[in-house]
Amino acid sequence: MLDSLRDIAKTWIGKVIGAFLLVGLAGFGISGVISGIGSSTVARIGSEEITTREFQRAYSTQLNAAAQRTGAVPTSQQALAMGIPSAVINRLASDAALNAMGKDFGLGASDAHLGELLREDPNFGGTLGDFSSDNFERLLQQSGMTEKEYFNSQIEAARRQQIALGIFAGVKAPDAALKLINRYGTDTRTIDYFIVSAENMLPPADPTDEEIAEYLTANQSSYRTVPTRKAQVMVLSPEAIAAGIELTEDEVAAEYERTKASYVKIETRDVRQVILSSDILMRWFEMGLETGKTFDAIIEESGLPVTELGSLTKAQITDDQLAEAAFSVGEGEYKLIPGAQGTRAVSVSKIVEGGQTPFEEAREEISNKLKTRHARDSYIDILDQIEELRAAFRPTAEIAQRYSLDLVEVSLSADGSALEAVTSIPEDGRSRIAVAIFAAEEGSLAPTVALGANRNVWFDILSVEPSRDQTLDEVGDAIREQMLAERVDAELATLVDQIVATLGTGQPFADVAISNQLILQQSEPLNRGGNGGASFSPQVIAAAFGGGTGHFGSARNTDGNYVVFHVSDVTAGTEERIEASRDFIQNSILDSIYSEFIGGLRDETGLKINNQVLSQLLAIDANGNPQ
Repeated sequence: MLDSLRDIAKTWIGKVIGAFLLVGLAGFGISGVISGIGSSTVARIGSEEITTREFQRAYSTQLNAAAQRTGAVPTSQQALAMGIPSAVINRLASDAALNAMGKDFGLGASDAHLGELLREDPNFGGTLGDFSSDNFERLLQQSGMTEKEYFNSQIEAARRQQIALGIFAGVKAPDAALKLINRYGTDTRTIDYFIVSAENMLPPADPTDEEIAEYLTANQSSYRTVPTRKAQVMVLSPEAIAAGIELTEDEVAAEYERTKASYVKIETRDVRQVILSSDILMRWFEMGLETGKTFDAIIEESGLPVTELGSLTKAQITDDQLAEAAFSVGEGEYKLIPGAQGTRAVSVSKIVEGGQTPFEEAREEISNKLKTRHARDSYIDILDQIEELRAAFRPTAEIAQRYSLDLVEVSLSADGSALEAVTSIPEDGRSRIAVAIFAAEEGSLAPTVALGANRNVWFDILSVEPSRDQTLDEVGDAIREQMLAERVDAELATLVDQIVATLGTGQPFADVAISNQLILQQSEPLNRGGNGGASFSPQVIAAAFGGGTGHFGSARNTDGNYVVFHVSDVTAGTEERIEASRDFIQNSILDSIYSEFIGGLRDETGLKINNQVLSQLLAIDANGNPQ
């Protein structure tokens, strides 16, 4: 079947069909609610359905990916602005269209192939790297998939892969493109250059007081204070309530007796092993057993590498022989057992005995759990009481004292960074609190800010400092330094322009350097990555590659100085990297054509979206606002 696909793709008919698919691309949009789609279906493309489970799983994955990049999980509105829902449906629809095409061609994966993929997947490996059914079930639960859904996804992935290989395997990168890319990446330039810095000029004139005042007037918008607000902040959380709870020894002891069965430690052992790959090594360890020599002593004598398997319970070791050996020897002792790569010497370096955890060891944990339980039980009552006191315009300081809650005074700007002093406010909640503080009016009752189900924040505004123009006394010294820096930059740029203009008259590069008392240097061969034995900025590299032999110019370096250069030699790149370039270009071409193909296939098949279900899943109303 794959050979047939390849043959079709190479014929003029196949090319015409491909051209129509590519030309037929259109923008992806969301159509209206359609009839015939149930509440468990987000979209339909042809006869294939995208279920709510599939969408939620893919949408959650994209939200988590966005959170890793930005540090916070996007809200529904933010996700819409970022185009995440459309991108998820776009990808799922493309996969569904390819799956339908694969079914029509009779593509799929055999049970034997699925079993092989399962066994070879490192995500499902156990302690020793072999397949672990426990890990398999655990990861399926974490991803919200059933075994049937997992294997169906593998079959669908196999179909898509076979289509891609069948149609596009023959695509090759043009030789001309390879040569151009290779030359671009491997050509080198050798430059003669000298550095022009502020040290090559006389110091600029110091600005007068009148000039500084005029500068401030002209640039007053850049010299304004940041608006700040001083507030008292109080946080109610189970942890804050628990901190004020005191328990008697009898209460803790009674809880220990009630939950004693859960305070049992399982014996663990630090297991290590050595593979004995020869009869000589095996005999060495056998003699050690006969003479009573320890595992560590033999390792020190032999210098053999030891594999540390970690601190494990017996149930965690999936190799029955290894588990039996590890839990039948004492510390420092060892036992020889067979293995796939040869006899193994198994030893234990540390044993942590199991059994009932004593009350003294469990006291702190039990006490914390009891306090947290009492705190959660009383949270709603305390929350209601605080809201009543706030409605009665009682100050936050009085409420904090009554309920033994911390009251933190902060002076903050709109970015909310100063709220890091309130350790009970999570980092991703600081901006919300800052927005609320800057939206509140001084002297009025501020609203409660809820950060999750069990974390509420209240605050009182103590003072407001609006943004204002800074005075000359406040910023005069800073302006003086700024003006001096700007004058140095301007005079330095003028000097460099004059030097480059001199080079333009045809004077030799070395003579220009000598006449300006500048040190002439030569780089090692430079490529576009900058390798040349000197630290050049991307601007210098780009300028140097702007022409061939004899090309000259200037550009600013990473330290702020100018590099004036003259290209003294151009070396064409070799063809040694052509194969690496071939892979890059070919993969880029394949990605582009494949994307165009599946986009055209998706649009030809026809995509219908159930907006009502989608809005419910995203928790937004018809106008895109959070519900």
